[in-house]
Amino acid sequence: MTLKDIRVGHRAKVIKVRGEGAIRRRIMDMGITKGVEIYVRRVAPLGDPMEIFVRGYELSLRKADADMVEVEATK
Repeated sequence: MTLKDIRVGHRAKVIKVRGEGAIRRRIMDMGITKGVEIYVRRVAPLGDPMEIFVRGYELSLRKADADMVEVEATK
């Protein structure tokens, strides 16, 4: 399951960040690393981008980037 599959109002724990080079590094620099819990706050009306809450701050993330983050759903 990837981050883009998580519905609004649900939480997920990051298992792995896929991708290579600058894109992977950018995602990790935003605080999305292995073991971190993410809360999906809302999704734009047309579905892209999505707003998440991670490490105490809000972050907007494109669905293409969210597809590179493998997660497991938590309660």
